[in-house]
Amino acid sequence: MTETTTLEQPPTPRYSLTAILLHWLLGLALVGLFIMGSFMADLPISPLRLKLFNWHKWAGICVLTLSVLRLLWRLTHRPPALPADIQAHMPAWQRFAHHGAQYAMYALFFIVPLVGWAYSSAAGFPVVVFGILPLPDFVAADKELAELIEPWHEITADALAALVVLHIAAALKHQWFDKHALLQRMLPSKTH
Repeated sequence: MTETTTLEQPPTPRYSLTAILLHWLLGLALVGLFIMGSFMADLPISPLRLKLFNWHKWAGICVLTLSVLRLLWRLTHRPPALPADIQAHMPAWQRFAHHGAQYAMYALFFIVPLVGWAYSSAAGFPVVVFGILPLPDFVAADKELAELIEPWHEITADALAALVVLHIAAALKHQWFDKHALLQRMLPSKTH
């Protein structure tokens, strides 16, 4: 009788628990903000619309804060490298798209809420986080400037939403079609 041995795959390098929490908090916040922004934009002027706009601004400032924390964590804690088998089978264009999409998402994590804050300030509506913490105006009130800035908040938010969808699609492709088990890198383990 012969014994068969199975070769165990080395464990997939994982993100730290802090990185995982920041990733999922920011992801959920972005999805929620995009849904809220799309819903409230078509509402007529009403108390509900004003309430949603305030919540949207608060959430945008929370996203900005989470983005700062995530960037600081990323700069001080090297993320795990892509597993060697993925790197070996990933065409150059996919590596370029992977890095380009990551950099673009990080930039938009900051650009979208800052443009929203600038628009709110230029429109003469200060940001008061949770109704208790007034933030300084990002720019001076100026109706013409507000009209110039307004479409850029939507354009940059749509660009970020498209990159988030692309990010999710790429992760699912690697997980289900390529069988690379990438999702486990961004899920908490029992040892955390």
